[in-house]
Order: sequence, then structure tokens, then C-alpha cells
Amino acid sequence: MQFAATKSQQAERAAALRDVLAHEKLDGFLVPLADEYMNEYVPPVSQRLAWLTGFTGSSGFAVVLRDKAAFFTDGRYTIQAEQQVGNQLYELRHLVKNPLHEYLARHVKEGDRIAYDPWLHTRASIEKIKAVLAKNKAKLICVDKNLVDVVWQNKPAAPMADIFVHDIKYAGETSASKRTRLAKELNEQGLDAMVLTSPPSIAWLLNVRGADVEATPLPLSYAILHHTGVVEWFVNPAKLKPETRKALSADATILTPDDFAGAIKQLGPKKAKVRVDAQETPSRILDMLDDAGASVDAGIDVCDLPKACKNKDELAGIKAAHIRDGLALTKFLAWLSLQKPGSITEIAAEDKLLEFRNAAPGFIYPSFPTISGAGPHGAIVHYRATKESNRSLNAGELYLIDSGGQYFDGTTDVTRTVAIGVPAPAMKTHFTLVLKGHIGLAQAVFPQGTHGGQLDILARQHLWAAGLDYDHGTGHGVGAFLGVHEGPQSISGRSTVPLRAGMVISNEPGYYLTNAYGIRIENLVFVKESATKLDAKPMLEFETLTLAPMDMNLIDASLLTAHEKTWLNAYHATVFNTHAPHMNEQEKAWLKTATAAL
Repeated sequence: MQFAATKSQQAERAAALRDVLAHEKLDGFLVPLADEYMNEYVPPVSQRLAWLTGFTGSSGFAVVLRDKAAFFTDGRYTIQAEQQVGNQLYELRHLVKNPLHEYLARHVKEGDRIAYDPWLHTRASIEKIKAVLAKNKAKLICVDKNLVDVVWQNKPAAPMADIFVHDIKYAGETSASKRTRLAKELNEQGLDAMVLTSPPSIAWLLNVRGADVEATPLPLSYAILHHTGVVEWFVNPAKLKPETRKALSADATILTPDDFAGAIKQLGPKKAKVRVDAQETPSRILDMLDDAGASVDAGIDVCDLPKACKNKDELAGIKAAHIRDGLALTKFLAWLSLQKPGSITEIAAEDKLLEFRNAAPGFIYPSFPTISGAGPHGAIVHYRATKESNRSLNAGELYLIDSGGQYFDGTTDVTRTVAIGVPAPAMKTHFTLVLKGHIGLAQAVFPQGTHGGQLDILARQHLWAAGLDYDHGTGHGVGAFLGVHEGPQSISGRSTVPLRAGMVISNEPGYYLTNAYGIRIENLVFVKESATKLDAKPMLEFETLTLAPMDMNLIDASLLTAHEKTWLNAYHATVFNTHAPHMNEQEKAWLKTATAAL
């Protein structure tokens, strides 16, 4: 659900929030884009930031003070924030370069009382803000009722989608097996339990899926995994059909969300040592554990690495899903090549791609809102076409389409940039520099223990040499019929998590020229053991999953090395051999040209 708040509505809502601040004798309120599960995509009932500011991206934060306000987002959304939020009510700031604590240090006065909802912040973030406020002799106040909820009339209801069992042929491992090996890990670390607040972790652990949030098959719930392997699952019972409840009876003790606080309290008298993922757990839950008398062990979610390292059945399903998804995208690109410049719009193209995907066996729905950006809209990294912004695909421009699908056997994410008509020389240069970075990362061979932060330069080196860059990570982890963005692995300057065999990750360098065009080339890859050895020890490499042609019209072959041409030719040969047997004669003829060797 999008909240297209007009500027007048934004002003009214900010004013109403300030009235509540005055009534409660508070001087400010923190409004993150978050729910009590710390999801990336939050359900409509938790879209407080969007309702207040009109911002519909997936990364943002607002602080509303008595007489001023600021809105924070990262490099993917700076242009979108300018358009949706504007700078009349909010000072627009970069989430990383101009962070929240700097703003608070400058604007919060002695004696001010800044409020927050403890269900929407981690303890680490709260402690950092407390420290900043303390220097100004101000206080951070925990409130029981979210102040945006106080003024939000006609708030959407909480999601109530049915929960279903994820078939073992896709999961590749039973819940009992997962719980046994994780219980062993808890015991080895001297832990009594792990409080699970991450819906993807719970979905993976119990082999269940749902539909409580957009684009991701998640049931929203909490769980406690005990060192015995027993799981207490706190979930709305109305979401469980009798057959689902029966199928899960051996895997989980099913309780209601209202039972969660009591279960936390029971850990106290036992003096239980309880693992929590401090980076993902709401501050309120840590407070509850402290109040109960439990010993909190801050560490990683024990499900994170096992979930990220796909087993052979998951990888087989992911590969199969990518072949079907790649065929749908390739058919779309063939169709697009026949369209007259200016004859179709961003939304029409997006709808056509969805039509091709709907014909793919096992396709359920998009894995995220499609980014269909023509011309200058392509420079908005996470642009989303609306009726108001819908633009034609015009001659001499670039068109960027970033999309993906959820299939029972896998999750896909792919970006292609296409020239509409004849591209300008600068477009070809920039595209080829991005392609060189993409190939450089795709061909990487690296020792075990290497993390994404060490590989990120491979994708940026050619852009850097030209004095260019992009303001987003190069790669994110991807789930198996779960989140299209999945940790703990990533490829970015900030990543320190070693890559392991079985991890699926994106390879997506880009370049964005504001008000002109955007370029991104994205394939998903998975990590596997390489035939190359280092002192007789195994090394790792990537295998590409995504199969769809890259626009040859945008490649300046003179900028590619012989090695890079060999990689691209081999990739395109695989695309042709995989998809041609499933295309009609017209599509096949186009594909032959689109994948011709350089």
C-alpha cells in the first residue's frame, strides 16, 4: 500500500503530531520506517513514516521536533525523498553522510524530552541517541503508545494472511533437523535459548511461509528456540488452518502473541542465558528480558548463517526458478525490441513483464515492487512509476527495469538497462564501465574467509578510474522463497561477513546521471567451491544464476578486454542455448542477434 500524502496532508499530520507532543509535554518524536519485527518491508498497519511524510521507499527515518523536522534516507532514495517529502516541512539529510545523531546534537536543547517507541528501535540505536542527548542535557523518553498512532485515523488492520507449510522438496531439510543442529549450537555456546524476532528466521526454521507483507512470503510472529530443540511459536491462531496446525504439531508449541510476555518472564527465574540478535531485536524485548532477570547474550541470530547457506535442494530449486524467470524476462526484452519509441509507458512495460512472468510455471508474485524507469527516472535508484509520474520510453533514452519474482522454489532479482533507439556515446561508455565491473566481480576467485567488503572494489574499479561511482551496495543476499534482501552477507564497503558456499548474492554495479539516465546490470550468483586451490586449500568463486541477455547496443567493445569478451560471449551462449528451445521463431531470431558473440 502506498501513502501518497499531499503536501497539505503532510502539514496537517505533522501539526497533529506536534499537538500530541505539546499535550504530553514532549519536545520531539522519532519515526523510523520499521515494525516490531524489524522487517525491511512493513505491512500497511506499520507504515507510519509513509503516512506522516508521504515517503514510500524502503529506507527512511524522520524526527519531528516542536518547531522543526528532518527526514533521513540513503543514496538510493535521495531523489525520491526530494519529490515525495520535499524540503518545506523537513530538512532532507543523507542517512549515512549526515546522520541522525549529528542533527540531534545541533538542534536538541537542554531539558528537551525526545520520545520513542521501544518496539521500533534496537537497543544499540537507542543507546547512541541517549548518549547524544545526554551531552545536551536532554532526555530520551520511552512511550507506551506510538504517537503517530494517536493521530492516525482509519489506520489499516493488522495482516491476517493464512500460513502454509513450505514443502520439504523445496526446503531440503526438515524443521526437526534444523532445530536439532541449532540446539546443539546453543548448547555448545552455553546458551539456554534464543529469542527469534526475525520473521524470515522463523519461516526458515519451521518451514512455513505466509503473506503478511508485500512481496515476501512471511508470517509475522515471534518464537523462542530452547536448547532442547523445542520451539515456542507466538502467532495469531487465526492464521493457522487445521491442516497447517496439524502439520506443525511436532515442530512447534503453538501459542498466541499474548503469551509472549509471559514466556519471557519465565526465563528469569531459571536464570536463563538467552541469545538475542541485538542488531535486529526491538529494544522493548531486551528490556523485558532484563526485567525478568534473564542473562542476555548479544550475538548473531543462530538461523542467519544456516539460512544463508542454501542446501543442495534449495540451490536446485533456485536454479530452476531462475531459468523460468530468465525466460520470461528474455521474452519481454524481445517484445520490447519491437515496440516503437514513445509508444509505451513505464507502467505499460512493467505490466507486460508481469504478464510474461505470470505465464512462468510456479510464479506467485513479484519479489519487490518493480522499478521501471525511463530516461531521468532511471537515475532514481528505487524509482516506482505512478499514474502521475508515468513516462514514455522515448527514442535516444535509456530504460532501466529492475524486477524479480517469488516462486515456490526460489526468489529472483534482475536488472537490465536497455537503449531505446540509438544511444549516445556517453551512454555506451558508462554502460560498458558498469559491465566491466560486473564481469570483474562475476569472475572473482577468492580464499575462504573473504568478505564482501574486500570484493566490492572489483565492481567499482573501472568507474573509479573514470572518476565515477554509485551510492549503493554492490550486492545483497537473497533468500530461498523468502526475502529478496537477506543477510548476513553482502558486497559493500561496510560488509565484514565472510562469504560461504551456498550463499546467494546479487552482483549489481550501476551508474546514475541525475536528470538524465540510470544504468544498472544485475545478476544473482551463488558462492561455490572453486577448482583453484590456494596452498592446497579450497577457494571460492561465483556461479551466475540469472540468464537474460545484456543490451549489445550499449556495449563499446573497444573498452572490453579479450578476457571480458570471452566471459560475455560464454554467458550469452548459455542464455541462448537455455531459452531458444522455448521461444517462438520471431523471439528466437531476436535472441540469436541479442546474444551474438563479440
